Amino acid sequence: MAEAARKLDIIDSRPAFTQADADALNARFAGVDTLPMLRTLFAEKTLGRIATVSSFGTESAVLLHLVAQADPDVPVIFVDTLKMFPETLAYRDLLVARFGIRDSQTVTPNLEVLAKKDETGLRWSYDPDGCCEIRKVEPLARAKDGLDAWISGRKAFQAATRQNIPRFEVANGQMKLNPLGDWTKDDLEAYFETHDLPRHPLEAEGYPSIGCEPCTSKVQPGEDPRAGRWRGWDKVECGIHSPVSPLDPNDPANLPSF
Repeated sequence: MAEAARKLDIIDSRPAFTQADADALNARFAGVDTLPMLRTLFAEKTLGRIATVSSFGTESAVLLHLVAQADPDVPVIFVDTLKMFPETLAYRDLLVARFGIRDSQTVTPNLEVLAKKDETGLRWSYDPDGCCEIRKVEPLARAKDGLDAWISGRKAFQAATRQNIPRFEVANGQMKLNPLGDWTKDDLEAYFETHDLPRHPLEAEGYPSIGCEPCTSKVQPGEDPRAGRWRGWDKVECGIHSPVSPLDPNDPANLPSF
């Protein structure tokens, strides 16, 4: 009997998810409340290896509470840029303990890259895009490496750049889930009240949107909630939610020369 031809080893370079997958999920969960949707996705392991990305900002408690109710073992990733408000770090610890989150992960910038590209720690003052790239975008890309999907806390009402956010979208082959994309500010406020969620300590001081300390200012009545982010610059996003190619930590160009 002839020996069967050897099956060739083929590297599957196809993305984990396609837009068709996102469209199917958007159709399947249209009209389904957020918590039942999350419970179904986690129970079925529909999205494979998944984690929640949280800034632990003023609205973060809602998404974290929902995810923890659905499955407290889902990892939560926080990027500590080393420029955060101390109140944000304390709020992170409070929410993790209060909600029983079992896998809280903190990722920080590559110190060698910082030594080369932000030796004085002042890059935020003259190149905020470059600062975000090395302090937030690259560390998060590193943390998401190996994930099939990740959960974002974006909401459409937050800014003009975030309108028409779908629940499911594909970015670089990974499924990106926006469970609160269609929630309104009133929806969030009602959830805070119903579940007696703790507030970020800076919210009452006029900070509806909080990022790094040097690049976050108070917002005046009537302003866009994100008007205090990078005030004075033509910049509205850090790059995490933009089609930006992050720095490759293995690229010698991004490491210091010795």
